[in-house]
Amino acid sequence: MAIADHTQNTPSASSAHCLTTDLGWLLGRADHVFGSEVAAALAPLGLGSRGYCVLQAALTGEFTQTQLASMVGLDKTTMVVTVDKLEQLGLAERTPSATDRRARVIKVTEAGEEKVAEGQRIVDAVQEAVLDTLPVDERDAFVNALKRLVSDRLSTAPECHPPLRRREPRG
Repeated sequence: MAIADHTQNTPSASSAHCLTTDLGWLLGRADHVFGSEVAAALAPLGLGSRGYCVLQAALTGEFTQTQLASMVGLDKTTMVVTVDKLEQLGLAERTPSATDRRARVIKVTEAGEEKVAEGQRIVDAVQEAVLDTLPVDERDAFVNALKRLVSDRLSTAPECHPPLRRREPRG
């Protein structure tokens, strides 16, 4: 698998120099470029970033579509389309909940588990390539700082009107 080369200065990155002290722009830019690279690397698996995230989250417990959508940041419609595709590919299935017979949960099939394992190797390789651009002593500090932010101050988005749309990778 080839990892994208991001060593060149792109016009959009260099022309936005004035934004390099804007935390929102920096996080958004990093998210967009990293997400695009992961999506491109996962494309050969045929399930896309959304499908991969849904399968990976579904492996961690017994969750309904609504619960999984909330976990991975998808709206209801996108989640239905994503699970429909995962079912068509034989990677997941909707099954009755063991605790609530009215609810249906998303169960990952054996083929889905294999796709998640394959996808995890791909995501790990992209992540390693990205983190390799930082000095060794900064890598863990960077990841740990992001973990603290998203589990504390940036754990929940406040209500705003109109609501912001999350940019989700296509896949």
